[in-house]
Amino acid sequence: MHGDTEEGAGEHSANNVTPLISTDPHAAYEHLREQAPACPIRSIEGSLMWIVARHDGVRSVLGDARFANNPASVPGGKAPQLQANAMRRLGLDEELIPYLADTLLDSDGKDHNRLRRLVTPAFSARKVKALGPRIECLTDDLIDALPQHAGGGVTDLLEHFAYPLPINVIGELVGVPAADLPAWLRWTNDLSFNQQALGQTLRPLVDYTYDLVRHRYDEPGEDLISELIQARDADGDRLSERELVTMVLSLVIAGHDTTANFIANSIWALLTHPEQLALLRADPGLMPQAVQELLRWCGPVLVSRMRYATEDVDLGWGTFQAGDAVTVALSGGNHDPRRFTDPGRLDITRQHDTRGEVHLSFGAGPHYCLGAALARHEAEIALSRLLARHPDLALAVPAEQLQWHAVSGMRKLATLPVRL
Repeated sequence: MHGDTEEGAGEHSANNVTPLISTDPHAAYEHLREQAPACPIRSIEGSLMWIVARHDGVRSVLGDARFANNPASVPGGKAPQLQANAMRRLGLDEELIPYLADTLLDSDGKDHNRLRRLVTPAFSARKVKALGPRIECLTDDLIDALPQHAGGGVTDLLEHFAYPLPINVIGELVGVPAADLPAWLRWTNDLSFNQQALGQTLRPLVDYTYDLVRHRYDEPGEDLISELIQARDADGDRLSERELVTMVLSLVIAGHDTTANFIANSIWALLTHPEQLALLRADPGLMPQAVQELLRWCGPVLVSRMRYATEDVDLGWGTFQAGDAVTVALSGGNHDPRRFTDPGRLDITRQHDTRGEVHLSFGAGPHYCLGAALARHEAEIALSRLLARHPDLALAVPAEQLQWHAVSGMRKLATLPVRL
């Protein structure tokens, strides 16, 4: 990137804030956001990358087709293979890397459009609405069981509510047998928290998914895998077996982890802001609006996947060179005072001057989150029914004693102990 940065923002200054990203990410991205429109920083392997943390800047990068998700889309091999190289350093076999680094999220242009067209119908508003009664049933079953998990009157809502609900929902939607969901939960947790054993975790997960897909080829059911097997685009193209397996893996992993952590973060936010919780209890009809504000204020996904400039790009506030690696801080944009009045304040009655979604927690542009409607619907049901069933719900420890995982790019609680 050339010039057009403010206040002499330098790489050294940006790197000084790196340790803060895992301990206090909102403060870290606030520092970067106020320092310059784009800040240079070094990746773990030493490659130069840029962080954009202002609301307008985030939207402009995510919506600009000149930024690719796949470094292979950059002409001349100018872009660093950051994601694949990171997996190699962790010892992941070369044959397994594509299942995490060659997904819908890593595709561009015609390839991305083709994959997205084939899977989008499964997440239509009609399909999501139809899932409502089943989500309510799964939610009520988990709430019914909460007292059984209480030790000394304390229950971990993360383990016994926030995590199992989305894995059951996406598992049923995709077509994973209920008996296998605990194993899926262990695998996906290991992918997040035990990266040194990445290969040992991913191989059985890939093998299992191949078996599941092949079984649906022989015995189709009423599930997403069966729909994807039958799906064809306007040219009669369909997903290959490897594309199917990769799609199922990415949908299940993405479809439960982020939603689970958003539900947990939302409960924490409401319990630590009693005036907002009181407003919501007094008017349950505020729930859809509250979920949107909670997504802005405490969404678990802090940064986007890396983007790569496919050519020299001038955005007015900065010029990126072909091959530059750029990540956008969704959290920084969601707390940008240039876009939101008093952005650090949680306000479930917050009104915006537009009918569209203003926060950036689901991204923007062509890679806008495929499961956004499903995630919102799950959260609305989960929070509504939990609060209705447990009017005295409260944290079991002081808020400052809660532990957060130091996971790059995510804001995740380690536990959420409550008294029902």
